[in-house]
Amino acid sequence: MHSPHSEEWTLRIRYPQRKDSGIYECQISTTPPIGHPVYLTVVEPITEILGGPDLFINQGSTINLTCLVQYAPEPPPIMLWSHNSVPINFDSPRGGISLVTEKGPTTTSRLLIQKAAQTDSGTYTCTPSNANPGNARVHILNGEHPAAMHHGGNSSVAPSTATLLLISTLILLRPPIT
Repeated sequence: MHSPHSEEWTLRIRYPQRKDSGIYECQISTTPPIGHPVYLTVVEPITEILGGPDLFINQGSTINLTCLVQYAPEPPPIMLWSHNSVPINFDSPRGGISLVTEKGPTTTSRLLIQKAAQTDSGTYTCTPSNANPGNARVHILNGEHPAAMHHGGNSSVAPSTATLLLISTLILLRPPIT
């Protein structure tokens, strides 16, 4: 861009994308030309709910969902939360739902839901007004343990692929029985 009757030129990139990142050079028409390089990094805002995409919460405990928004051009003016695509009503008869948002270079929004019940299971979405949303699936456990959280000590657990591979290798490498 150039304003008439001025010596100022401005490079303006509308709708910048990551592929626009790189070195740009401003040159002055002198002999020899004088240039000034500038490196431009285009970043996209990132929204994530910590601990996701799946969170396992014991029934009766407090659900603590922490949403982080990074690389936004400014702190989001509004942070919306929803449960299964329905906006969360902080004045609902259920009670025990609160939100704490701290705005800054990284904006943190914490959704707290006391006394988790089965009806609190589902997909939670944190939607900043100036960035893409973040999601997490909450599973409320009633004393059971999800399969992904089981640990050793159970004789019915199938051996891992690495264990089977090691046993097969040892069998193949053993000396023949004579």
